[in-house]
Amino acid sequence: MSNYNEYFKRQIELWGQEKQESLNDKKILIVGAGGLGSSLAFALGCSGIGKIDIVDFDTVSIHNIHRQIAFFIFDEGQNKAKVVAQRIKDKNPFVKIEGYDIDFKTFMLLDKKYDLILDATDNFETREQIDAYAKANSTPWIYASVEEFNGQICFFEASSFSVFNTAFHKPKGISAPMVMTIASIGANMALRHLVGLEIQKDKLFYIYFNTQGEFINQSFSVPKL
Repeated sequence: MSNYNEYFKRQIELWGQEKQESLNDKKILIVGAGGLGSSLAFALGCSGIGKIDIVDFDTVSIHNIHRQIAFFIFDEGQNKAKVVAQRIKDKNPFVKIEGYDIDFKTFMLLDKKYDLILDATDNFETREQIDAYAKANSTPWIYASVEEFNGQICFFEASSFSVFNTAFHKPKGISAPMVMTIASIGANMALRHLVGLEIQKDKLFYIYFNTQGEFINQSFSVPKL
């Protein structure tokens, strides 16, 4: 226990021993192990959460590594979820983490239960599947997306992702630091929720730099169906 207390010393100072130890009983799922997913895994993988599953069927590609902090050049061609899981194991001896090399539709058939699901995907179809899976299991989930110098994030509980316009959209370029910014906000939402602190739910946050370089945060309530 002494090693545990030393490893999580700063978080114990933040919210106390009881809340820190409560994280050990929590189980989360990260869907996607690319830019957002690897950043989320690094932020949450060393937080004290007891069990983390990561699912992604894709492999590491060199053109994505600039914004995917978990990967190195020599990881090219390897499964993203497996690589991320191993990196977190190397950083934190107190977490049980597993990477699944399958798509989310196949993963749903495993019928696993979680305290929280985090979206780190890049397509509307999978997010609709996450929403349906979360609602079927009465599990909250965090939606996140990034494009250019802007990002969106929402903690879904009572509302549904189906209120979004899911028409096809071809993504543009992405600022790597913005990926980390949105992942950081999502990770903070996750931790506050998991330890029982207040969190804004069913509200979409739109965060961006405008053309004058001003950092802006707007929020919108998401209607319930």
